[in-house]
Amino acid sequence: MDIPLSQYRPISQLTVPVTVVERARVPAVDAHVHLGRWLTGDGDWMVKDVPALLATMDGLNLRGMVNLDGRWGGELAANLERYDAAHPGRFATFCHVDWSWTADPGHGFGERLAAQLRACVAEGAAGLKVWKDVGLRRRDHRGELVMLDDERLAPLWEAAGELGVPIALHTADPVAFFQPIDERNERVEQLAARPDWAFSGPGFPRFERLMEAMESMVAAHPATTVIGVHAGCWPENLGWVGGMLDRYPNFHIDLAARIAELGRAPRAARELLVRHPGRVLFGTDEIPPDPEVYRIHFRFMESDDEAFAHSTQDPPLMGRWTISGLDLPDDVLARVYAGNALALVPRLA
Repeated sequence: MDIPLSQYRPISQLTVPVTVVERARVPAVDAHVHLGRWLTGDGDWMVKDVPALLATMDGLNLRGMVNLDGRWGGELAANLERYDAAHPGRFATFCHVDWSWTADPGHGFGERLAAQLRACVAEGAAGLKVWKDVGLRRRDHRGELVMLDDERLAPLWEAAGELGVPIALHTADPVAFFQPIDERNERVEQLAARPDWAFSGPGFPRFERLMEAMESMVAAHPATTVIGVHAGCWPENLGWVGGMLDRYPNFHIDLAARIAELGRAPRAARELLVRHPGRVLFGTDEIPPDPEVYRIHFRFMESDDEAFAHSTQDPPLMGRWTISGLDLPDDVLARVYAGNALALVPRLA
């Protein structure tokens, strides 16, 4: 019998314990959320009802959120007014900088970006969000890709260190996005749904080159705090992520949108968090925040359950596999859930 993959919905016959975790065991901070208008497409707010969001947060035991949608100028001001100023201690907004400047002739875009960051922080930004288009799509006036370790960007990274604000850095994407879309690709359904996330064609760097650029950037700026989002940007290789944490005290990671990867290697993931309890931040990257998705994350963090779904989607686009829980010790859980975020983003404290 030939059944198209799109119609395949197997029902597991495995009987295992189920732990229901309605809210975080200790107060948590989601260090990676999108609350602004940057990703909405229609210019409306990602979260239309902020009081309702606060009520949801209280029900889930979320004391705060880091909003990565600040952008700059009037957009930053609007985010700061709507979230940070209106609800002190509950939200901290990160800014962006205008990467289109990299295409301007000359070699001064690093200084311009650094000046823009200083202006954003003076206005109230709590950190800098750097997206994956740096390294993948942003080019200079000669048409060459601008990588994270481009010396022309050094003024920007140095400015973040001088200002004492962290950089939430997203480079690359799942390794499968850089491989041919064929019967061997473990993310083929996701890439079929989002072909714009395929980076295996001409014009894109190798995945490993992006990782090399990130490491070079982190190593060259030891006074600058860098959060490698999405589990250090390489959750398929936790040995490499652990090596980065070992080598660079200024490097941190968040867990956002990667429990599918972490939960299929739960022993390695748990060992990483227990070995580096002060360098890992809880995050979800949920757009917009969904209570049921948070409960999956809490179950992953707190229980020792096996073989449960990492997504509410059927089939799960981020991989047709199940995950197992980390059963983190309470002291590690408290730091990962909130303590580390409060140390890096003191506005939330």
